[in-house]
Amino acid sequence: MVFGKKDHLVGLDIGSSIIKVAELKPSKKGYLLNKFGMSRIAPGSIVEGRIADMGSVANDIKTLFKSHKIREKNVAISTGGHSVVIKTINTAKRPDKELHDTIFSEAEQYIPYDIDDVNIDYQILGESEFSPDQINVLLVAVKKDLVAEYIELIHLAGLNPRIIDVDTFALQNAHEILPYGSKEKITLLIDVGASKTSLNILKANASLMMRDTVSGTYQILEEINEQLDVGIEDAMAVMNGDADGIVNEDDFERICIKVSQSWCSEICEAVNTFQSGANDERVEKIILSGGGVFIEGFKEALLSELEADISIINPFEGLIINEKKFPESFITKAGPLAPIAIGLALRRIDDK
Repeated sequence: MVFGKKDHLVGLDIGSSIIKVAELKPSKKGYLLNKFGMSRIAPGSIVEGRIADMGSVANDIKTLFKSHKIREKNVAISTGGHSVVIKTINTAKRPDKELHDTIFSEAEQYIPYDIDDVNIDYQILGESEFSPDQINVLLVAVKKDLVAEYIELIHLAGLNPRIIDVDTFALQNAHEILPYGSKEKITLLIDVGASKTSLNILKANASLMMRDTVSGTYQILEEINEQLDVGIEDAMAVMNGDADGIVNEDDFERICIKVSQSWCSEICEAVNTFQSGANDERVEKIILSGGGVFIEGFKEALLSELEADISIINPFEGLIINEKKFPESFITKAGPLAPIAIGLALRRIDDK
C-alpha cells in the first residue's frame, strides 16, 4: 500500500467538464501534495451529474491516473445535484440505537423520493440552540441508482470506490485545513461547476445551510450555441479562452455577464433566506471555487449585492507544496478547480 497506510485514498472529483485527481501524503508538518492532475472530458459525457458515456469517462479516468503515475486504486469520490438531498433536522435526544431507528423512520417526510430508492446517512451536529433536550442532525439521502452508476464507472476504470461523499462536504473538508486566522465569521462557500452550483454556509466549521442549484458554466456554453449560432466544440473553445475569430468578444462578455448575474440572483436568494431566520446573523465572508470564478462579471455581481468579503479559494494553502513540482503558475490556475478533489483526498477509509 502506498505510504504504508492501509486507509490511504486518492481523491477523484468527477465533474461534468473536468476530472480532477489529488493524492496527499501525511507528514508531521501536515499534508504534502504528492500528485495532482486534471483532464477535460467530452461535452455531454456527464449530464446533470448522470453519466451518459460510461466507457469514455472511464477511459479518461484511466488515462489521468496513468499520466500522473498514480498507483493507488482506492478512491474517494463524491456526487451532488438534485439526486442528493441534504437536510438539517431537529429531534429529541435518545440513546444511539433508538436515535438511529427514529431518524430512519422519520426520514421519509424530508426526502422527495421513495424511501426505498435512496441510501440514507446522518451526522449528529450537536445540541439544538433552541432546547437542551433536542439535537441537530444532518440528514443525507442519495438515490441508489446514482450510487450504482458511479460504482460501475469506478470499477470500469479499474479502481476501488471506498468512499462516496457529497461535493459540498468535500469542499468543506478542503476549507477546514486552510490557515485562516479566524473561522468564527459566518462564511459562504460557493462552488460553481459546469452543471451545478453548491452553497454551504458555515460558522466555526459547522454547516448552517447547504443547497445545490442546477446553475453552472454550461449555461454560458448553451447561450453561445443558441444566441451566436456557434457549434458546441467552438463554443467550448470560446469558454476555454480561444474566442479569436469565433465570436465577437463583446457578445461573449455580454453573455457571461448575463449568466453570472443570474447566478448572483440565486445566491442572494439563498443568503436572504438564511439571514431571515438566523437571529440577525449575517454572511460576512464568501469564498468562491469552481470554473465559475473565471467568468467575467461574476465576482463583481456578488460584490454589488452582498456586503461581505469575497475571495477565491486556494486549497493548496493548507498543504505542503514542492514548488519545483507544482510551480506558482500551476497553483494559480488549478487552485479554484482543486478543492473538492483535495477534500476527498483528506478522507480515510472507514472515517465518518
